[in-house]
Amino acid sequence: MEQYKIDRINELARKARTAEGLTPAELAEREALRREYIDAHRQSLIRQLENTYIQYPDGTRKKLQRRPGPAGGKT
Repeated sequence: MEQYKIDRINELARKARTAEGLTPAELAEREALRREYIDAHRQSLIRQLENTYIQYPDGTRKKLQRRPGPAGGKT
């Protein structure tokens, strides 16, 4: 995610804490930016875990397997 988008999330968070608050358009923008940030962070974590191996005491390595379940790991 681009830095200017993260800066905008922070700007909206600061404004939300003021007496002025956020307009409905700004609330929608904040939610969309937050969702994009969370999705980017989740994808980064998934890529990292896909390249993770477990090394056992006998020296063998096994690729970390995804747990079976619903897509996205949500229950």
